[in-house]
Amino acid sequence: MSRGLPKQKPIEGVKQVIVVASGKGGVGKSTTAVNLALALAANDSSKAVGLLVDVYGPSIPKMMNLKGSPELSQDNLVRPLLNYGIASMSMGFLVEETAPVIWRGLLVMSAIDKLLRQVDWDQLDYLVVDMPPGTGDVQLSVSQNIPISGAVIVSTPQDIALMDAHKGAEMFRKVHVPVLGLVQNMNVFQCLKCDIPLHLSIREASDKGQPVVSSQPESEEAQAYLRIAVEVLRRLPPPPE
Repeated sequence: MSRGLPKQKPIEGVKQVIVVASGKGGVGKSTTAVNLALALAANDSSKAVGLLVDVYGPSIPKMMNLKGSPELSQDNLVRPLLNYGIASMSMGFLVEETAPVIWRGLLVMSAIDKLLRQVDWDQLDYLVVDMPPGTGDVQLSVSQNIPISGAVIVSTPQDIALMDAHKGAEMFRKVHVPVLGLVQNMNVFQCLKCDIPLHLSIREASDKGQPVVSSQPESEEAQAYLRIAVEVLRRLPPPPE
């Protein structure tokens, strides 16, 4: 599958890349990516964490409570915006909030490459990349052009979503990216009076730009993300020297 493709090139200043992917949209991938990045930072305050959002769904500005346009460094690199201790980059910083991103495959791949390589990430221990949903050319191109330390697959309990998640996992295995595990999102619903894993607070906190890992760190929902981050770190291969 790698015939004719460029050799993988590390992202300047980034030690390890963790991609959060899904076989289909609407499974809570971006919410998981945001809270995973925050949980990685919360588990070890000495680690620098960055977040790059899916180019098709520029939701990070809202979820991370970030506004404004990024500045350029002296090297003409885009400086990511910072909140909750996370350096974030998104197409949402570069387009109008209500403007749709309607691009064909080559333009999308070019945009993602620029967001990865023309951003002043400084020095990051972990860059969490919110991948576009699916298993097409964009996902394959990203996987084969940058070294990825591991992939986290997000799904929901429906059979069709799990089938798509399996396809995503197989794609990563074929390009030799370790699959760190599957996050089954929205897997339980109970009444609002009960203590629930699928909790309204996750959605409300994200909509307010106050992700639960940051705004409600002691909650069961935040603790679930923190446990996921611990497991991700346990399964990550050691960073290259």
